[in-house]
Amino acid sequence: MVSTSDASGGSGGAVDGRAARWQSHREERRRELIKSARKAVHALGSDASMEDIAAAAGTSKSVFYRYFGDKAGLQQAVGEVVLSQMQRRIQEAAQSAQTPREGLLAMVSAYLQMAETSPNVYAFVTAYSAGEPGTANPGMAAAGALGHFFEEVRDMIARPMRTHLGTGKEAVIGYWPTAAIGLVRNAGEQWLGTPASPAKPSPEAMARQITAWLCVGIAPELETVDPKTQPLSDPNP
Repeated sequence: MVSTSDASGGSGGAVDGRAARWQSHREERRRELIKSARKAVHALGSDASMEDIAAAAGTSKSVFYRYFGDKAGLQQAVGEVVLSQMQRRIQEAAQSAQTPREGLLAMVSAYLQMAETSPNVYAFVTAYSAGEPGTANPGMAAAGALGHFFEEVRDMIARPMRTHLGTGKEAVIGYWPTAAIGLVRNAGEQWLGTPASPAKPSPEAMARQITAWLCVGIAPELETVDPKTQPLSDPNP
């Protein structure tokens, strides 16, 4: 005699189906909470509390704690979405460039434009990189989405420059992309935080200035050849 469970493929099939539906429901609910949190931070500011975010989302902060653990967990989750979108936009911008400098300008422009779209959200997902006062593991969240984002952008910057510079420049390529990321991020964040005024550069002007700093330097006319030293990239000192 065949049991009901045997005929239906075993009782485990029904359990697995319920588990899959519950998991799908949790994932959809998590996406909804991330979207709501992003909207709340955009409107309220990067220092919005979990209680403020939950109220704007029309739910309780206990729900956010249940899905994300704490505020750092929520920042990490929102960051994964926001930084993934920024990464795709930067990559798309670079693909249409004809030269390494054009590609660099396109990437810097895309980065500034995306950050400027919502400075509050950008600050929310990057502010925890140094850790917040009172957190048990300051800076740990930065090893996730934020660290991955800047690693990917660094590689995007390095590839065309390596091709352009050719052999014998590995010492430059080994350090320059990391320095470039630091310059772009710090200058960009200072620009974002600067109040609007006639003296504040437009996004286009700021992108061109940063690109010039990266490709040419701040004062190329001051460059001199010191006979006692040679560039790191020179294979024949």
